[in-house]
Amino acid sequence: MDTQIFEPLGISEEVLINKFHHEIQEIFNTMVGMDDILNFPLQVEPRTNFDDCVTAIVGFAGIFNGLLSLHVPEILALQFTSRMLGMEVAVLDDDVKDALGEIANMIAGSFKHHLSKGGHEVRLSTPSIITGKEYMFSTGSAGETLSLLYDSNGECFLVHVALEQN
Repeated sequence: MDTQIFEPLGISEEVLINKFHHEIQEIFNTMVGMDDILNFPLQVEPRTNFDDCVTAIVGFAGIFNGLLSLHVPEILALQFTSRMLGMEVAVLDDDVKDALGEIANMIAGSFKHHLSKGGHEVRLSTPSIITGKEYMFSTGSAGETLSLLYDSNGECFLVHVALEQN
């Protein structure tokens, strides 16, 4: 991300990424009961093409505008939902969409905490969900984005933030 984004936050990109990564691990541990997600820990280029995925999106508005998106292969979305609900979920249904929306909302709320330091107002939208066999997703230029790649049992998922300062 562009270093100008971090100036009003009083935090470096490296520190923010480390804190955000820790918070993502805590969310998956608490909400999904998974303490084994791995971060590669590299930032990766944002992906734009997805196959058999679920994408949950939460928007930011205020001193910063943008969005957080969680891109999860369908097989992981089913596993995450099964763990959250404590029962086997085998079909991509409203429960899966609700679960992924809630995970994205928790991650966005965690990131919002950093954006709103110093009294900056930032609001979150309700989650939106995209599913499909094949779709494209594009946000922001490379300088306005942060993408973190995670692994769970050999399946990868992506947490992506696109941000601009108002």
